[in-house]
Amino acid sequence: MKAVLFLLALLLAPVLHAQTLGPEVAVVTIKVGKERDLRQVVIGFYDGAAPLHVQNFKDLVARRYYNGMRFHRVFPGSLLQTGDPDSRHGPTDRTGTGGPGYTVPAEIRLPVKKGSIAMSRIEGDINPAKVSNGSQFFFNLKDQSKLDGKYTVFGRVLDGLDVLDEISRKGADPNNFPLEKIVIKRIVIEPRVAS
Repeated sequence: MKAVLFLLALLLAPVLHAQTLGPEVAVVTIKVGKERDLRQVVIGFYDGAAPLHVQNFKDLVARRYYNGMRFHRVFPGSLLQTGDPDSRHGPTDRTGTGGPGYTVPAEIRLPVKKGSIAMSRIEGDINPAKVSNGSQFFFNLKDQSKLDGKYTVFGRVLDGLDVLDEISRKGADPNNFPLEKIVIKRIVIEPRVAS
């Protein structure tokens, strides 16, 4: 019996380690339309599950890459997407396809659950390696098992899921582009406070 439990522990160790949050968080400050008050969302990172994605995100934050970007896709109560540099200029035919000019190798290890954050990617035969876009990511507002095994989950919302849900329910055009301007004012990386 002890041998079976030991073997089970060895098999589960990589999965459990992958779901452990790293020592830092990202604080995302969002401006919605003409509202004066800014909203905040706090993201924890799965350093063990997606080290390349976490480091890429932190590098982009250090360059202030995300500052001024819009949320360019919203699905009420389901997901919100951002990270396209073309979104700074409003709706265009290219919004949703932009990035920093590179991709990130797939690190698909975790399920797409409520509160998880995953990198976007081009789907289908054009991207059999499932590499991620270099900057676009989406917040999941519900469990989405149909996306499991397709996207790299690199973090989760620790605070502000209600803010994201409210934002997702603002109106959108037929292409799911928000009617109100929803902008990332800034993202900062800070030490995670243990709870």
